Amino acid sequence: MIEPEPLHFLGANEVRWRGRRLAYFSGCDYFRLARDPRLAAAAKKSLDENGLNVAASRRTTGNHALYARLETALATFFGAETALLVPGGYLAPLAAAQAVAGDFTHAFIDELAHGALVDASRMLACPVKKFRHRDAADLQKQLLAAGKTARPLVLTDGMFSHDGSAAPLREYKKVLPARGWILCDDAHGAGVLGATGRGTLEWAGVGRKNIIQCATLSKAFGSYGGVVLAARAVREKILAHGRSFIGTTPVPPPLAGAALAALQILRREPARRKRLFAQLAWVRTRLRAAGWEIDETPGPIIRLPDLEDAAAAKLKARLLTAGIYPPFLKYSSASAQGIFRFVISSEHKPAQLENLTAVLAAFPARRG
Repeated sequence: MIEPEPLHFLGANEVRWRGRRLAYFSGCDYFRLARDPRLAAAAKKSLDENGLNVAASRRTTGNHALYARLETALATFFGAETALLVPGGYLAPLAAAQAVAGDFTHAFIDELAHGALVDASRMLACPVKKFRHRDAADLQKQLLAAGKTARPLVLTDGMFSHDGSAAPLREYKKVLPARGWILCDDAHGAGVLGATGRGTLEWAGVGRKNIIQCATLSKAFGSYGGVVLAARAVREKILAHGRSFIGTTPVPPPLAGAALAALQILRREPARRKRLFAQLAWVRTRLRAAGWEIDETPGPIIRLPDLEDAAAAKLKARLLTAGIYPPFLKYSSASAQGIFRFVISSEHKPAQLENLTAVLAAFPARRG
């Protein structure tokens, strides 16, 4: 792998790259809270009061009242029975899987699941099989083949980061036997999807019974850390058996303070979410009118159809000429050759969106 060149962020929607100031349509800071001065102020206040680091596991001397405050606020925001904070979003499904290892006879994982879920599945102490991407019928077929005595666990992303699509959790729940559970890594859906931002569960209209929802605080919430949202029994199992929780130093207090501020902002400013999806709809409408085949996904991500290498190189050049950083990424599971993936934020300015759509509308290669 070639290490990407560093970017220097300038304000909410621009970066400096190779000495140029460019509009930025990448990353997962959907509300640009990572550069909100209120989060910075909250982090500074927590730094002054609590220091930079507790320097110990929460199982020893590293527990802090601030973590309980944040967990209570997260459980309230998501409507979950409990929340458990872990040091990073990647660790959340690992901690959950370590805790429930041995509880299930079979595991079924979406073929395009995030690496965190792939690693989590290896800790479950049971056979693991892939099912076709977002395909409830294929999942049902495999569940039936597992037999009537099976205790299955289904592992899936909530919102998939390569294109903004979402797992059909309602359909999965319909085909899942009574003893089955779902482990949903909702890193991208949390804070974004659903009427109040509770994530893919709210978007799909499913309850929390037999679902473990994992999330990160580094995307929609602009801070850092991971969280497991689940029934109290699951939380207690993680406290007892989740090595990714037991053996790690928790989130630094300044970042926990910033996360608390982010939760308050998203609760008090629902207009951010409305603006985000209004801007997404506007861009999609313009691109479709220009001939692009753009999927209607619930997340604020626009994936262009795959382009040949020569066409991709031309589009990169045109974007740079227009002052836009080219968001060309390689998701090995979703598209090995690379894809253009534009992330729309609530804070993009109309002129930036106009510029983006003008460049893409003028580009001739509109279909894969």
